Amino acid sequence: MIMIINRNHYFLGGIILTYIAKRLIIPIVFLLFLTSCSSGGEPAGGTRSGDDKKLTFLFNIPSQTLDPNLDVNYTAVRAGIAETLVKISPGLTIEPWLAEDWKSKDGQTWVFTIKDHLTFQNGKRADANAVKASLERTIKDSEAMKNALNIQKIQAKGRTLTIKTKEPFPGFPSELVHPNTAIIDVSGQNVSQKPIGTGPFQVSSFQPGHKIELERYDGYWDGKPKLKHVTFSFNEDANARVMALQSQDADIIYRPSVENIEHIQKDPSIIVDTAPSLRVHQLLYNTGKDSLANVHLRRALDALLDRKEIADSILGGQAQPADGPFLADFPFAPRSTRKPGGLEEAKAELKKAGYQLQDGKAVKNGKPLSFTLLTYQSRPELPLIAQVLESNAKQLGISIKIQQVENIDEYLSENGDWDMATYSAMTAPRGDAGYFLNTAYMPNGALNYSGIHNQTLVTWIDEFNRTIDEEKRNSLAKKAAELIQKETLNSFIVIPQNITAYRDHVVNWETSKSEYYMLTKDLDVKTK
Repeated sequence: MIMIINRNHYFLGGIILTYIAKRLIIPIVFLLFLTSCSSGGEPAGGTRSGDDKKLTFLFNIPSQTLDPNLDVNYTAVRAGIAETLVKISPGLTIEPWLAEDWKSKDGQTWVFTIKDHLTFQNGKRADANAVKASLERTIKDSEAMKNALNIQKIQAKGRTLTIKTKEPFPGFPSELVHPNTAIIDVSGQNVSQKPIGTGPFQVSSFQPGHKIELERYDGYWDGKPKLKHVTFSFNEDANARVMALQSQDADIIYRPSVENIEHIQKDPSIIVDTAPSLRVHQLLYNTGKDSLANVHLRRALDALLDRKEIADSILGGQAQPADGPFLADFPFAPRSTRKPGGLEEAKAELKKAGYQLQDGKAVKNGKPLSFTLLTYQSRPELPLIAQVLESNAKQLGISIKIQQVENIDEYLSENGDWDMATYSAMTAPRGDAGYFLNTAYMPNGALNYSGIHNQTLVTWIDEFNRTIDEEKRNSLAKKAAELIQKETLNSFIVIPQNITAYRDHVVNWETSKSEYYMLTKDLDVKTK
């Protein structure tokens, strides 16, 4: 368990952020919320006897589709509907899932043995041919996965699946951890509403953006699931999720509001659980803008971010300052390369960038310095971080206009009218540095919204991608991460904790670092 000292006001870099910890909730709104979340007239988990156990799980980000090959929220894997060939273990290593084993002699041709007696939730065999068809659908429907997997051809016979990549790709198995590679029966109808996977739970009904009703799949390959029925609901409001837990309208909630944790811990029937995440909150710079192509200006902005204060105050101690893109636990995490911070350091870097203070404004070539900073509410700490940067930048004569957007990835990929953005991304969700290096720093990377093209970095990542020896791969990843920090291509701010809260009748819940695996066959509730 954790204990947090609640704060109503945070002082950060000269700004007082009023952070209301206890909000007044209009009774009628509260009642309407409870009605909308409830799957029936009884509290969540109301049936906890014999072989008819139920549970309600409340997640923070709604999904409009359950198609595992396209859903950016990975709901099908999180809800135990579909599974991938391999998965990441609690110890952050790659382990078998639907594949029994795999091998390669050259890092280009990979032979996977599919587990025996696998079936989809409609009873059909999930053999190598079915896996081949599913992966081919992934490549066809998802350009991002087509580029990530880099597959030349797939062959299948019985339980043997042979995949040849277009070039040697030693990190290929880790790419198959990605939930967008989840295996489904491609002959199934209406995949966006009712995908047929191999997981412990099958879809009974789906209301996009609201909830999924799931039923146990009795033929599950890894043993009969303990729960008969699960409701996987969505609500973006962290305080509303807390209310649902307190009213027993939910058994488990994901990411309770930080300011409410101390309060809910006073209830002995509620357990709060945390785990270090593989996610980093960061500041993106649009390097397509002439001003932000200047490394000294990026360093000046970076110096305005008091990481420890942000972790302690805005995130209530449920985060740690980021030394770089990766958790220190990983063998490819570089040594601490945190740069000096503070207003004086920021002033020095701003001067190196060619700016002078005139009438309280940072000016270069007669033009005052101003930026548009994007943020989004689904991670409520990010707008607060944006406010801190805006306030601190004023002390350097820099004007920042904060713009809130609903879908940050969609906006960043479709628009170039922004300068900076608060952003949160998992950097090593597969236990390997390759995902983040390739998606965020290669010219065509799916997360390279900043338009970064550092040729030295590209050369090192290319070498990393071709390297088989694990020690050498780790060394190259460290070099790359150190260069990213040196050039301030992003500003890595804090690594947040994954936080869940659940009622004490829930059994075998595990808060994972990866954020991928939530509803499992072992998840259970105590019988009455």
